Amino acid sequence: MTRVTIAVLCCVLTISLGHAAGGVSVADYRSIKDAIAANPGRTLYVPPGDYTISEQIRLNTDNSGLVGPGRIIQTNPDVPIIQIERAANVQVRDLTLTRPEGKMDTKAEGLLALNCTNLVVANLQVIDNRTRSAAIALRECVSCDVRDCFIHNYMTISVDDRTGNKELYGYAFNCIDGSGISLGACRQAMVRGNRIIETHLLPTREVQKQYDLGRVIKRIAEKPPGTREENWKAEYVENWHQGSAIVVTSPEVADHTQIIGNSIENAAQGIDIHADHVIVAQNIVNNAFIGMKAMHGSRQVLVLGNQFCRIDLWGVLLTPGSASHLAVPAQDGRPARVTNLDGGSIIAHNIFSDLGYGNAYWIWGAVDHSRCAILLESARTPGGPKLRDVVIEGNVVYDPGPDEVLVDGKPTKLPPRYKYAVIVTPPGPEGLHFANNILAPGADGVCNVEMTP
Repeated sequence: MTRVTIAVLCCVLTISLGHAAGGVSVADYRSIKDAIAANPGRTLYVPPGDYTISEQIRLNTDNSGLVGPGRIIQTNPDVPIIQIERAANVQVRDLTLTRPEGKMDTKAEGLLALNCTNLVVANLQVIDNRTRSAAIALRECVSCDVRDCFIHNYMTISVDDRTGNKELYGYAFNCIDGSGISLGACRQAMVRGNRIIETHLLPTREVQKQYDLGRVIKRIAEKPPGTREENWKAEYVENWHQGSAIVVTSPEVADHTQIIGNSIENAAQGIDIHADHVIVAQNIVNNAFIGMKAMHGSRQVLVLGNQFCRIDLWGVLLTPGSASHLAVPAQDGRPARVTNLDGGSIIAHNIFSDLGYGNAYWIWGAVDHSRCAILLESARTPGGPKLRDVVIEGNVVYDPGPDEVLVDGKPTKLPPRYKYAVIVTPPGPEGLHFANNILAPGADGVCNVEMTP
């Protein structure tokens, strides 16, 4: 059998498989939009090749979908590439979603799903969709699965406007922002096996200077009580590297989320949780200023068996936030609110290595921000509820300092680049339990308080 014959057979087999999987190919129509309109409720095959669009592709019928190796190129920076609305059992698989040179910075998502049930987003490549929003965003979805996707270069230059918060901030500043995968008000979601990598915008001195990152460009007349005096006077803030590789938000709504086996590189925050009943397990977060945090009333969060490498500020942070509160009775025409507390969580069998050796170390190096592997904070707002009932067990904080490295050709022992392995802020959370951890001391010791089992 000749190579030409084999190639033809492979081509026929690919087309046959595509038609078998989707029933019909978008290549049979003038556009993907026309193919969807002619086949409501069917999964369509997208053959290899480039498909240039200027409007978002909409999927809004049950049991519909797009599958196949084709590459969809969105030329309109104001709209998503694919938008899925109020549909059940939709599948979007195996595609590449991207934007052309000059149109990569966008206000919109690569894939946006709204009010969907049993959605499967699998094996997508979302490349150079650089947005303050997210490369893949799910909003008010139930029982959805985002798996085995590759997201590359999802961040953009933006402005973080906090002038509306006159108690804690009162200013707006230039920043890097954007998320890889974002779940808002979702329940029973699975995020697994994804690779989320940023290589375009890194928090280097050169990038900071180029975009004047951290510069306050607008502020209210008087300094809020929660703003540091030095930041107010300098009109500069250090936290200009915003966004998260994976974020689960909408406290008091988001529930039962699994974040498993993802690989994250060069993020601002690796994993950001504002939800209840969450499993964060077997992920690798390499080079971020925060490895993972849970706040704003996050209850029953299990952080298990993760690798946190080259984290420059906090490996894992548990803390109440502005959305954390005790029960509030109905009053002044407003309905009663149930408690939204942080705690009942476990941090176990994680490894923290090379703390302070990421790209963002220089940003925080001159300021004492209590760099550590695990930070457990009490209430952030006066009179707010405390973090409570947390188990810290079987974790390893590994300091490479005792291992001699070559500096100017000479074996040298480096001092630790973190203050403590664990920091507990006063007056302290309630009900902390430590057991069987290996915690290499930081510059000031193992912990700022006595740890009792």
